[in-house]
Amino acid sequence: MDDNRSILLATLAETVALHQAVAASGGQPVLDAARAIAVAFRSSNKLLIFGNGGSASDAQHVAAEFVGRFLRERSALPAVALTTDTSILTSIGNDYSFDRIFLRQVEALGRSGDVALGISTSGRSPNVVAALGRARELGLITVALTGCDGGAVGRAADVHINVPSLSTPRVQEVHRTLLHVICDLVEQSVGG
Repeated sequence: MDDNRSILLATLAETVALHQAVAASGGQPVLDAARAIAVAFRSSNKLLIFGNGGSASDAQHVAAEFVGRFLRERSALPAVALTTDTSILTSIGNDYSFDRIFLRQVEALGRSGDVALGISTSGRSPNVVAALGRARELGLITVALTGCDGGAVGRAADVHINVPSLSTPRVQEVHRTLLHVICDLVEQSVGG
């Protein structure tokens, strides 16, 4: 039982330390991302969110917070997770390649003034890089939420929020916190 308690306490200490490291950086990219999303929503534009694995579920979670609500009653906000339609994902993956599953959806749904938010704990996801690159070409504001050193995903974005850790679970934990902060800031900004 002592080994289990040690794992618990070590995990909590590690995630708290990573949250504190991100806080110490000042958080300007988080504020910039929230501002870009709020401006898009106030201008009748939308948010497209995408990532793989746990980041796919984070994309869906954020879309649900904006379409439904986070903390406040307000009008529904147009956010779409590009990770949810299995027919689209599998047909693009089969007919083109897995690297184009988000890019093709950005081409179909993205318009100048929208925001594309790509999430990658490694910073190396080729399909996220490709979608952010195409989004930029189409005039979308691009935001990357990454781990490690941010890699190619971070370099592909106008706004780069980085959680500097090699531990995927710890990065995901901080990502979830930062996404909740963004939801809170956007809700406050757009009002009812």
